[in-house]
Amino acid sequence: MTTTAVEPTTLRALRLVALVETVSFAILLVCSVLKRTTSFNAVPVMGPVHGVLFLGLVYLVLTQRGRTGWSWPKTLLVVTIGSPFAHFFVRGVR
Repeated sequence: MTTTAVEPTTLRALRLVALVETVSFAILLVCSVLKRTTSFNAVPVMGPVHGVLFLGLVYLVLTQRGRTGWSWPKTLLVVTIGSPFAHFFVRGVR
């Protein structure tokens, strides 16, 4: 399968959302641990933030799938493992 050129702004948006979504996942994990070990509870804030970023990532991955040349299995892999590792897949897209 040949890949077609991806619009630079769309690719930048996909990379940015993937990176920010990955960072939000890490922060959410830290907040979850802090919720159980201290009186600090930022999960009600970080949960929805991470959720919106994840939905944005899914949207961008699905809309740009054809332009990136990703097969459906690779697309589903990026969406399912999403949070911790999606930005590594997206960084490799040219």
